[in-house]
Amino acid sequence: MEFNLKKILKALLLSNSEPLSIRDIQAVITRYHEQAEAEPPEPEADEPATGPDGQGVIEPIMEQVPSLLTATQIRDAMDAIAHELEEEREVYRLLQGPAGYRIATSPDYAEWVRLLRNEAKPTRLSQAALETLSIIAYRQPVTRAEMEAIRGVSVDSAVSKLLELELVLVTGRADLPGRPIQYGTTDKFLEFIGVRSIEELPASDVLSPSQITEWFRRSTQEDEELTDKDVGLPEEPRSGAEQLETPGQ
Repeated sequence: MEFNLKKILKALLLSNSEPLSIRDIQAVITRYHEQAEAEPPEPEADEPATGPDGQGVIEPIMEQVPSLLTATQIRDAMDAIAHELEEEREVYRLLQGPAGYRIATSPDYAEWVRLLRNEAKPTRLSQAALETLSIIAYRQPVTRAEMEAIRGVSVDSAVSKLLELELVLVTGRADLPGRPIQYGTTDKFLEFIGVRSIEELPASDVLSPSQITEWFRRSTQEDEELTDKDVGLPEEPRSGAEQLETPGQ
């Protein structure tokens, strides 16, 4: 048997229910060499040796297996696997999360898997929960007071739902009066949106972290109406009457 990195990676992915990290894969290669070197050499034979069940014994491929696989080699092979699965429209997809790589069923076939398991249809996150989750993702660590200052309404129900779904967690307490609890996102959240780290989140087209900070500061100081420009939205054109009332017109 020839050493084929992509096929070996597929076998490892399919045999493991947990995400497979680059270190896990490198450890497998190291373990292979350690065990191969510890075994006595097999006697040469004209015919391939067979095991107790009559099946052929895999020939040693130690000379083909690299002593060390670099992270780049593994990533390149994983990228190739992901591309092949996508191009061939296979029922599986290769996903990469914060904990490593894993094989998952394509979303196109999720309904059939759900029917096999006789599971209820998944519920969608409410708009309130999505907005709260976005604030936590971009602002974390963030307190409930900060979230409510940004949204303008209570976030108790939304935060409770996100905690229940394990998309957010308590990260600590803020150095503020009363020591309010702070929240952040989980690894499950990263897998949920398909990124490896918070740094890979797309830039917010509406609110930057500095804008959110300034918004919160102003909202806690005085009751001042926020304009579209304050929250990063395009300003609406003023009516003719408003333009006439403008000083200097």
